[in-house]
Amino acid sequence: MSKYRVWLLLVLCNLFWAGNYVFGKFVVSEMTPLGLTFTRWLFASVILMVTAHFWEKPEWSKVLKDWPSLIGLAVFGLMGYNLLLYYALHFTSPTNASLVNSFNPGLIAVVSAVYLREKVSRMQVFGILVSFLGVLSIMTNGNLLKVFTMNYNSGDVLMILAVISWTVYSMIGKKLTSVPPITSTALSGVIAALIMAPFALSQGLDLASLSPVAMTGVAYIAIFPSVCSFIFWNLGVREIGASKAGIFLNLNPVFTASISWLLGQRITAVQVLGGLLVFAGVYITTGMFGKTILRKRAF
Repeated sequence: MSKYRVWLLLVLCNLFWAGNYVFGKFVVSEMTPLGLTFTRWLFASVILMVTAHFWEKPEWSKVLKDWPSLIGLAVFGLMGYNLLLYYALHFTSPTNASLVNSFNPGLIAVVSAVYLREKVSRMQVFGILVSFLGVLSIMTNGNLLKVFTMNYNSGDVLMILAVISWTVYSMIGKKLTSVPPITSTALSGVIAALIMAPFALSQGLDLASLSPVAMTGVAYIAIFPSVCSFIFWNLGVREIGASKAGIFLNLNPVFTASISWLLGQRITAVQVLGGLLVFAGVYITTGMFGKTILRKRAF
């Protein structure tokens, strides 16, 4: 797969995840986070299993031998991250949630360097800092000193835990090279749905009572962030590594702000500038200046 196709997949991956923040905010006002997460993976795993069977044609008996890693993917990525995200959206806005989530690339890069022994060049570090500066600019409305005086609510704390959960998921996914990406996402989706089923059903699920907006949100979340984004993410991590793929997560707040603008919210000049810095950081960190620059000096 060409590097440009990988970059496109990771951009689309984060565009769909940005929609997850916005729609998730609407849905959790009518549905519990557990109910939403269960419903999401119940439907998504069926689509993924069919896709995996006909596209990747895995040898299921061999695949199931990696069940410990598949359970890890289900617990940390499909259940842990999403449950924490949807509970966080009870207390914070989609934009705030996506901004806190932007701490993820730096954490992934550090953990990848330590745990996976991935090399991190000086140019990549510079790209991470530029992108993170853009996130801080959006977060503080251009006043960077605000970052030291902000009052963090419980939603922000839950999102930090979600970031940690996603980092663990990324490390497991990078190590699980014996299972095709769509197959691993499909099976971990099935495992996640099975684990959550008794708890979600005990709460009671009444999808018919949801408003049209909430129903649209559930359908969107089950298809685009669940099926498309997870496939694109796993493909990206395996092609270019967790640390480089992780920097694309900084596109989340940019896309979230853009979707909010389309829904009628005002976008400021500071947000535009911050978005440009985020894109610049992605541009630098992914090596679009050329592989030789990124490999000159590695830590």
